[in-house]
Amino acid sequence: MSGAHLSAVALVVPDYEPAIRFFVDVMGFALAEDIPMGPKRWVTVCPPGGGAQLVLARAEGAEQQAAIGAQAGGRVFLFLETDDITRDRRRMEAAGVRFEEPIRDETYGKVCVWRDPFGNRWDLIERKR
Repeated sequence: MSGAHLSAVALVVPDYEPAIRFFVDVMGFALAEDIPMGPKRWVTVCPPGGGAQLVLARAEGAEQQAAIGAQAGGRVFLFLETDDITRDRRRMEAAGVRFEEPIRDETYGKVCVWRDPFGNRWDLIERKR
């Protein structure tokens, strides 16, 4: 698989618009694509520093609805790196993002867990340099 890379991860959300508003307006991601596909849309957002895109996938049916916020069985699901965890945590908290813990030191750097409005657990990480 020479040259392969992870380009996107699907995130099951209740609906497109609230997810777009959160990731673009609150988190500062760029809306990369919003393509109508009949009853569905292909919606992708990119973090400001690059990396894999999120495909915002609207839940269809009871099984997918049940997966909203639980795609990783309660574990941290996504990892967002920053160059200044304190600055970004303050900005996120001011925008209403809920953190589960204070910033803690780990061998790889500083980290704290937060949840998006859909219940997904994320790590905000500032790696040691």
